[in-house]
Amino acid sequence: MSTPDTVWAEAPGLSDKELKAVTRLVYEKSGITLHSGKRALVLARLQKRVVQGGFGSFENYLRHVQADASGDELTALLDAIATNHTSFFREMQHFDFLRATVLPPLMARAGTPILGWSAACSSGEEPYTLAMTCLQVLGEQAPQRVRLLASDLSTKVLRVARAGVYSADRVANLPFETLRKFFEKGLGAHQGTVRVAPLVRRMIDFQQINLLDVPASGAAYDFIFCRNVMIYFDAQVQQRVVQGLERRLAPGGYLFISHSESLNGTTHGLTWVAPAIYRKAPR
Repeated sequence: MSTPDTVWAEAPGLSDKELKAVTRLVYEKSGITLHSGKRALVLARLQKRVVQGGFGSFENYLRHVQADASGDELTALLDAIATNHTSFFREMQHFDFLRATVLPPLMARAGTPILGWSAACSSGEEPYTLAMTCLQVLGEQAPQRVRLLASDLSTKVLRVARAGVYSADRVANLPFETLRKFFEKGLGAHQGTVRVAPLVRRMIDFQQINLLDVPASGAAYDFIFCRNVMIYFDAQVQQRVVQGLERRLAPGGYLFISHSESLNGTTHGLTWVAPAIYRKAPR
């Protein structure tokens, strides 16, 4: 019987040809650019699947991925490659802007729901923060007035996001009042964790969406958060993603990107209104 040490001693390396094949497949299916310096990342995240699946080489593994008609192994590959890092109330200025500028006029709009989309939601902290912000502004009206879509390419992080369960240290810096209103403390076997309160969870629908294939028609969103994802795209993919998001903004709707990102170099009809915030022209 093999020990963990002997299994990893038999682990295959990653040739230049195989790295290029992985890079090409990831780019075609997700838009994520992996430059040659990502060899260690690809090895760390995929080598275990190659070994445990008994493929013997990355070349054989890639053949299997491409032959898998179900798409399950491709999803697993992209889940492994995608980098997901987020936190509650990350880049707080955006939530302050949402609270002070975006939501008040929407509250006065009668007859139609307020729609928001967290377009790269990772493990869920961003959409839950959006829901909490809406609850802070609209109070008890929020669950009836606001619908939030949260999407990601990775099915792995979507499972975490849907559950809404986090280690207590992930919320340690949040104000006590926020913790009291919007989180449940784990007890017994769940000690050391918190769960987002049902009132918050009910405001969000989670879906797997590839930003390369945003449907051209559908709901028109009053605000879209798409942050810390376009830094992984080249200019061509950024253009495609921005155009897709712009189509899904309602007139007067806002697009939020990360402060480490820019729409410079992309063609769009949005107007810059604040750092990393753009607006579609009202009717």
